[in-house]
Amino acid sequence: MNFNKKYLFFWILACNVFITVLLISIYHWFVLDAGRVDEDIRKRAVQVAENDILFSDRFNKWVGTAVPSDFITASEISRKAVVFIKTNARTPGNDSNSLFSLNSGSGVIVSSDGYIVTNYHVIKDASEIEITLNDNRVFTARIVGSDVNTDLALLKINTDDLDFLIFANSDTLQIGEWVMAVGNPFRLQSTVTAGIVSAKARSINLLESQGIESFIQTDAAVNPGNSGGALINTRGELVGICTAIESNSGRYEGFSFAIPSNLVRKVVADLRTFGAVQRGWVGVDIQNINAGLAGKLKLPEVSGVYIVAVNKNSGAEEAGIISGDVITYVQLAKISSSAEFMEQIANYRPGDKLKFTIIRNGIPINVDIVLRNQLNTTDLIGTLSEGVLKDIGMEIRDADKYEKAVFAPKGIIVVSIQNGSIVAGTRMDPGYIITKVNNKEVSSALALMSMLETLKGQRITIEGYYPKLPGEYPYSFEIP
Repeated sequence: MNFNKKYLFFWILACNVFITVLLISIYHWFVLDAGRVDEDIRKRAVQVAENDILFSDRFNKWVGTAVPSDFITASEISRKAVVFIKTNARTPGNDSNSLFSLNSGSGVIVSSDGYIVTNYHVIKDASEIEITLNDNRVFTARIVGSDVNTDLALLKINTDDLDFLIFANSDTLQIGEWVMAVGNPFRLQSTVTAGIVSAKARSINLLESQGIESFIQTDAAVNPGNSGGALINTRGELVGICTAIESNSGRYEGFSFAIPSNLVRKVVADLRTFGAVQRGWVGVDIQNINAGLAGKLKLPEVSGVYIVAVNKNSGAEEAGIISGDVITYVQLAKISSSAEFMEQIANYRPGDKLKFTIIRNGIPINVDIVLRNQLNTTDLIGTLSEGVLKDIGMEIRDADKYEKAVFAPKGIIVVSIQNGSIVAGTRMDPGYIITKVNNKEVSSALALMSMLETLKGQRITIEGYYPKLPGEYPYSFEIP
């Protein structure tokens, strides 16, 4: 009995060992080896795919270009909204047959009812402006207004249902982003070139001393004739107005510059509404921050603009700004240079309250500054000098609140008079306040301009006075 139990124990133990060895063998042969085979197959498949991608041309259409793969849609949208501009000038003598070709360039339709934005230098000194649309229709344009300080002008043609471009937010434009230039270089109508944004807030000393320069720099090819044309993104939205090239030869050499669309939109809105740009002033003299100044002021980075001086009774002085402060943000937009600062301020009007972040003694401070106009008030004013006013040689503006309260409740102020002009021949002086034309009262500078437009070819009498002289002074002349 004991013998049988002893051998039974060894028999059971041997069976268990056999079963265990069998199971291990099965796992090794059928599971581990199968896994190794699957892994080997996966590795070989990956290697084949990599070789195809790297060394075969079968996948070029999928991996050979970056997004977007084409600019067809954006080009189609923009070409319809970019026009060819030809300007003519009149030789002395005002002979209607004495017109000669003056200049040519491009323009961008920004509304369906015929408003067109272009560069001021394209239409400067023009007596007649001819617009050719993409469908070859031709129109004569009038100047709504212009702004030398941004090199922009707004034109109007009498038609409806035009294709136009939508303004994009140029502040969100990124360096390295694809853009296209659309214009008429060398009179080649509706030409599209592509490139990337190379830099932003570039100042190239192109404009006059009061000019606002914060250009978008691109490597899209721009040549003579592109001026006033569109810089668009890949959605076909307007991000800038092509304005200049940096060149030693006068031809494209890899650098072109455009006015940011945010600034263009503000100038266009002002010219449409007021006939002149409503430019806000902070009341400070500034300079760029360099490494030495940043170290001296213990700034965290070489960025911002340094306030050299603060003008008396300005918005900056009222807000508590002092010389030595450093402006780092305007309305949450980071300021790295004087060009960026001027661009941001140019997007606002007198009377607007802006939030500034400044650094004083190493401590960030937030202040609110109310912008003023060039007369140091918050009124919306501007000068008009285009169209019929240019023909007769006179620049005018509305009176501000102070002037209306003190001496010009209903008058229009003459800002300047061009030497040798028709108005100069009457001996009218700047500062004259116009109250009537042909015995009809005038209510605003825009109303006066419109009234003079309707009186072309007629002899008129302007009535008004000088603030420091008694009595009224009428002046008569003929509008050509």
